[in-house]
Amino acid sequence: MSTTEIVETYTPNFEAWIAEFQEWQTRIGFDPSWLGDYSFDIKFDWDTAGDTIEFGDFEGMPKWQRRMQVPQQNIRDAIVSMVTVQGDTEFASVEQQHHLLESAPTEYDRKSALRIMCEEQRHGWQMAYVLCTFFGEQGVREAMKLLERNSMGNPIRGEEDRGRILGSFNEPIDHWLDFFCFTHFIDRDGKFQLKMLSTSSFKPLAASMGPMLKEESFHLGTGANGLRRVVKQGTIPMAFLQKYINKWVSTGLDLFGTDESTSAQWAYVYGIKGRYDEREAEEPADREHLNEASRNLYWEELKEEMRRISKPRKEGEPELFIPSDKFNRGIGLHHGIRYDVYGEPFEGNDDDWDAYLDSVLPTDEDEKILQEEYLTQEWIQYREWKGD
Repeated sequence: MSTTEIVETYTPNFEAWIAEFQEWQTRIGFDPSWLGDYSFDIKFDWDTAGDTIEFGDFEGMPKWQRRMQVPQQNIRDAIVSMVTVQGDTEFASVEQQHHLLESAPTEYDRKSALRIMCEEQRHGWQMAYVLCTFFGEQGVREAMKLLERNSMGNPIRGEEDRGRILGSFNEPIDHWLDFFCFTHFIDRDGKFQLKMLSTSSFKPLAASMGPMLKEESFHLGTGANGLRRVVKQGTIPMAFLQKYINKWVSTGLDLFGTDESTSAQWAYVYGIKGRYDEREAEEPADREHLNEASRNLYWEELKEEMRRISKPRKEGEPELFIPSDKFNRGIGLHHGIRYDVYGEPFEGNDDDWDAYLDSVLPTDEDEKILQEEYLTQEWIQYREWKGD
């Protein structure tokens, strides 16, 4: 059974970062009093991280535990980039979601969302700690940048604020239906990313992932549970709900990166980031299609989950489904090519295509109907909060 180490003392670099973090909370609109007695612990599970590099060109060598053990500067740069992107997503989701707390449909949902935001901030702390503690001035600079960017989806942002690194984390989350879709689809992608880093050749990064994955499971459950309760209530028609599923699935698929990514190949060569099923896989990795392989596993998991979510729908309502991985893609082999939600090539002119997108993705009119009609009713099955 693995044990988790909680770090008791911090370096001066990280102490300075914490002061900036507290200013970030105020600037982006998150009231620190909402945290209650929650503590941003730095947690490492060294047992599950493993001692030897598990894949890539350094396989079999001891995992690197300090910056200077990493044999090349370009590998150190790649690790810093991986940690930075992960940390950026954690803070971005808080910026996107904090405004929803005042409009929660139930106390259960408000408490669940607040827990998620606390844990996302802890995950961001963890990544900032890794940067500040193990990567010197370079790490400190990148950790500070985590607090300088601000999601384009945050209602509270300055005109000069730069957006977050990844597209999904600049999307506005305007209401609780978006929130449940985001936590189900985008946080599920996060689970995949964390698991791919859990076998990393840089041991402090790998050891960070175990505690983060345990907490991430609650985030996924909140999204799936929320969508299931929406389906059970039956106020929002399934065809209407399908539009929001179509919207968030395509952006979730894009988070895996391009199909033939050279950066993914090098990350595998260096042992920094493995496959989602690295420890379970029996076949050698196809290094030219690493992102594609992980994305396909994610897509298959989504389809199975959606069958369960759709099951309690009212009689006569259509079954919800996951759209084709070719539909409405922002990057990759299918970017810029017109496919319908079933993956068939779209035939028609530009006007036809625009009309089709309006029929399968949320429009401004749909948003108005959702806000003024559906969300003013009892649109989600009630669930009682039984905690403190």
